[in-house]
Amino acid sequence: MAQTALRFDPRAGRNIPFTIENVPYRDAYGRETVTFVRTFAFPDRPRRFDATMVFSRERGCVVDYLGTHQHLATDLHFTADDTGALVIRSGEHRFREGPVDARVPALVAGDAVVRESYDEAAERFRIEVRVTNRRFGPLFGYRGSFTAAYTHGVEPRAGLRPVREEARA
Repeated sequence: MAQTALRFDPRAGRNIPFTIENVPYRDAYGRETVTFVRTFAFPDRPRRFDATMVFSRERGCVVDYLGTHQHLATDLHFTADDTGALVIRSGEHRFREGPVDARVPALVAGDAVVRESYDEAAERFRIEVRVTNRRFGPLFGYRGSFTAAYTHGVEPRAGLRPVREEARA
């Protein structure tokens, strides 16, 4: 998949190629899981952003575990906008380690909005990600387009599954 991304931090660069690998599988707890691994090809070194999603009946939403050790859990809420684009908004954030399950205060939490759509004329998906903090402003973001290659019945390649899986959904 060939993509282009724009970061909101002008020091990070523009027109940075990136790949997104989304792979469904069953985790160690038998849950249907999707891993989302984004790798940005910055000139100095690649930067990777991992997330793993599971559905939580208890919470009534998808829980997104950020990072390879799943210490930060974020509730995700899905809607469609008036153009038909998928819009994902983050909700409550929790830090999880062993018996600890603590809510992350809004003062330090990031609020994410992701918008994905398909551009039929260009035959590409469009994506825009913005993560902001209520006090500090923009924390992370990118926008760009990508094409998709689909595979079925394939386990995630080595290095795509998280190092640690959290039992709580």
